[in-house]
Amino acid sequence: MIISTNWLKEYTDISLSIDELATRIGARLVEIEEVVDLGAKYSGVVVARVVEAKPLEGSDHLNVTKLDDGGVVQDIERDENGYVQVVCGAPNVREGLLVAWLPPKTIVPETYGSDDQFILDARKLRGVMSNGMIASARELDLFDEHDGILEIDVEVKPGTPFADVYELNDYLLDIENKSLTHRPDAFGVVGFAREIAAIQGNAFTTPQWLAGDSSYAGDFNDAPEMKVTIDNPEVSQRYQGVLLRNVNGGAKSPLAVQTYLARVGVRPISAVVDVTNYLMLASGQPLHAFDYDKLAAVNDGKIDIHVRGGRKGDTLKLLDGRTIELDESDIVIANGETPVALAGAMGGADTEIDDSTTNIFLESATFNLYNLRATQMRHGIFSEAITRFTKGQPAELTAPVLIQAIELMGKHANATLASAIVESYPGKADPVKVSISIERINAVLGTELTADEAAETMRRVEFDVTNEDGAMVFTAPYWRSDIHIAEDIIEEIGRLNGFDSITPTLPKRDFTAVRPSKFDIVRADIRRALVRAGANEVLTYSFVHGDLLEKAGQNADGSYRITNSISPDLQYYRQTLTPSLLSAVHGNVRQGFDSFALFEINKVHPKQHGLTDEGVPGEIDMVALTLASKNNESGAAYYKAKKMLAYLGESLGLDLMYSPIDADPNYPVTAPFEYRRAAMVTDRKTDTFIGIVGEYKKSVARSFKLPEYSAGFEIGSVPLLEAIQKLTSAYKPLSKYPSSERDMCFQVSNDIHYQQVVDAVRGALAKTDLASEITPIDIYQAEGAATKNVTIRIKLTANDRTLKSEDVTSVTDEIAATVVAAVGAKVV
Repeated sequence: MIISTNWLKEYTDISLSIDELATRIGARLVEIEEVVDLGAKYSGVVVARVVEAKPLEGSDHLNVTKLDDGGVVQDIERDENGYVQVVCGAPNVREGLLVAWLPPKTIVPETYGSDDQFILDARKLRGVMSNGMIASARELDLFDEHDGILEIDVEVKPGTPFADVYELNDYLLDIENKSLTHRPDAFGVVGFAREIAAIQGNAFTTPQWLAGDSSYAGDFNDAPEMKVTIDNPEVSQRYQGVLLRNVNGGAKSPLAVQTYLARVGVRPISAVVDVTNYLMLASGQPLHAFDYDKLAAVNDGKIDIHVRGGRKGDTLKLLDGRTIELDESDIVIANGETPVALAGAMGGADTEIDDSTTNIFLESATFNLYNLRATQMRHGIFSEAITRFTKGQPAELTAPVLIQAIELMGKHANATLASAIVESYPGKADPVKVSISIERINAVLGTELTADEAAETMRRVEFDVTNEDGAMVFTAPYWRSDIHIAEDIIEEIGRLNGFDSITPTLPKRDFTAVRPSKFDIVRADIRRALVRAGANEVLTYSFVHGDLLEKAGQNADGSYRITNSISPDLQYYRQTLTPSLLSAVHGNVRQGFDSFALFEINKVHPKQHGLTDEGVPGEIDMVALTLASKNNESGAAYYKAKKMLAYLGESLGLDLMYSPIDADPNYPVTAPFEYRRAAMVTDRKTDTFIGIVGEYKKSVARSFKLPEYSAGFEIGSVPLLEAIQKLTSAYKPLSKYPSSERDMCFQVSNDIHYQQVVDAVRGALAKTDLASEITPIDIYQAEGAATKNVTIRIKLTANDRTLKSEDVTSVTDEIAATVVAAVGAKVV
């Protein structure tokens, strides 16, 4: 966005130098990318009057002119009357015309600042001396018109600097738009001027025409019936329209208006279009003019405007010549059933204003900024109008701008008002009021402002400030749609007074370090344990693609969908961590890592967990690990994953117990795992369920291109913490007596699990006063056999004596009897 300082001066005084102004704007309002000295481009260009224009002999288009410049240009050849001779080929050159003359040694403004600047001199054209040139609008770098020379439309004295005539001794501020995304008012010159006044410490008064709804009178008995309906209030808060007749569609705006449009990057077109653009730039409120007769023709001569969403199959030919397919999220202006404009973005070609236009339907409205942002990206429209609409223009702004447009259309295009304003206004809202104490303001900002100083700061930008029950009540003007809460007011007071003016002081409080929570300590312990076990920590996105959920066997309906995701790959909240880890395996294998383990400690947001009291997805803290190997590893991957999980449990003081899964529970956390080769994990000491460990389903392995040797686990961080907190001290002094070990082998039926054997052994050992450890040695099953042999090693230790052979035998006999009774085993 480009802001003209001379345009700002129409609404407020500027007492600072341009450098000081740019610095203060950068510190208190918005970042300025560049300051352009526009006046330097027109150095040496003067106004001259054509006193004589005669055809050049031998030429079919050149004229020899005599110019009166008041004698201001020095060192130039003149005739006996003091006039300067210039050869000109423009078809509109004539006696009496005021023109922009570029004397010799002047840089043509169109080339100013380029690598190939064109400097004029005195030279002969077809044997006739020509001193410089008479310039067109293009050569003056005003706008793209080169059919003839520029005709100055105000009466000024010859010799007057051209820049003075149209206030081109100007500085242009190139603004970084993104800094003002939340400030629709600052996208108009009036709103920007209000800010300039405030940061200079001055009060501001909004021009009367923009201060609110104006009224007008007229007799409109002959006006045609016109109706406006907003079909969906969510897409538009207000839509207004009015009929203007006897419009001169080919009329041009005053040159002063054209130069102001051109210098900020808007091309002048016609008086009608220029009025809409001029008011948009001044107020921030875009307008759109339809050719009334063309508009009525698409609906059998009737005007029945509907503001609605696009419909499937709708198409629209735009002003730029493109025909687009409309989306349901597009906002459409339709007359009857026929779309005539892409609301807030671009008009339709079928209702375009042209030189033959005599009647117009003038629109002023607001549209949903989120719909327009989608429209902007979908159809590639980045106009000045949609840029402002996507900031969220207030509904109250439409009426004063429309009424001012009626006045200017009459002034510049001879338009006459032919109807009352028709409108639909479902979005009417009360002014926003924010109550806050001066103590709170000073506490947040670190200032010592008085209530009067804070109030005066906000009154400069036209807030109404009153006192109620000892608190300050700030009422935001209608154009400040960004004000909602007390912090907004505090920020405004600090910004307008300058954050750099606040004396930096250290906070008066104790700087005692915050003790990590128990949960943070446990997560740190988990991280260290898994790293010691040989795993590598990764951090992946909390948002995932729907395909990732499908590959892992999870239903996307169980995930919260992001309606405005920044990427198609980040559409859903993930339900568990495992799919994210699995997606990282194949890439690492391709990079040459043959055997590795990855783990992540993070949050997940499954839909089944519901919403919090604040209406946001609930969070679950999880820990997941996956291991993979291309090498010919012996045994099953399940046991390696189980070993790493057991090591983690031991590091945290837990005794993990594994139980079979009888059927696929089809939960998000179990979905990737093959339930026949997986186990549910519980802490034995506290009976707390932890999670699942196992190998992955073949379909999951294929989808993620996993090596055959792969497995993993996913457990809850909070259940781990709960189990740890339930633990009592398990400290026992080391025995000074030697331990004794025995290997025992039990033959059991194939349907008996290893865990059942171990549970029976633990039951027998619980009857003794000896410390014990159980270690698996072997599980052997002959091919086709109905039984299998489970071999374990039992280590026994006494704290008060050296164990004798009969002591150990007594314990092993008890173990044998217990296991035989519990699982029908045979001691081998």
